[in-house]
Amino acid sequence: MRSEHRAAFLREFLRDPFTVAAVAPSGASLADLITAPVPRNGNPLVVELGPGTGAFTAAVQRRLAGRGHHLAVEVNERFAGLLAGRYPQTDVVVADARDLREVLAERGHHHADVIVSGLPWAAFAGDQQDDLLGAVTDCLAPDGAFATFAYTLARWAPPARRLRRSLDARFEEVVAGRTVWANVPPAFVYFCRRPRVPARSHALVPA
Repeated sequence: MRSEHRAAFLREFLRDPFTVAAVAPSGASLADLITAPVPRNGNPLVVELGPGTGAFTAAVQRRLAGRGHHLAVEVNERFAGLLAGRYPQTDVVVADARDLREVLAERGHHHADVIVSGLPWAAFAGDQQDDLLGAVTDCLAPDGAFATFAYTLARWAPPARRLRRSLDARFEEVVAGRTVWANVPPAFVYFCRRPRVPARSHALVPA
């Protein structure tokens, strides 16, 4: 099964490298780490952005264990179809993550308790990063958590540094987790809490 999804991921990368922006899905160790904010009790609304073939989806489902609502927002129709078939308990919608507020509203929700992102931040221009993070902070509950990852070896590259500045501007707390060396390539997670509201009033980060 894992080899099937790796093959699907590679096919989509070759079709649209600027949207997929990775040649392989994230590994299980990174998935376990990035989904740590998903609570083990209650009925939380967990939103997954850019789930791809489901590297993080399985970990979210394990933590929820049938509770709450798991919404996966995927812009790639092929990935979304694969995901819906593999995880029938997940509410999969084909949409741009920047339209998250509208997606939530259509389902009668205003805020998510946890947002987990598999989006390829380094592939986005500055204005796209700003729009995406604006959607995250607009839709995250005041006491919610946002988790996203970055590649360790590219940590000091301009797009990665810009992402960190943007996170610092939009959240009161940003913590970088340990490097998951078993991932290919090695990656780490940003855990972000207490979104600044309204986030957009805090100056957009210069390129």
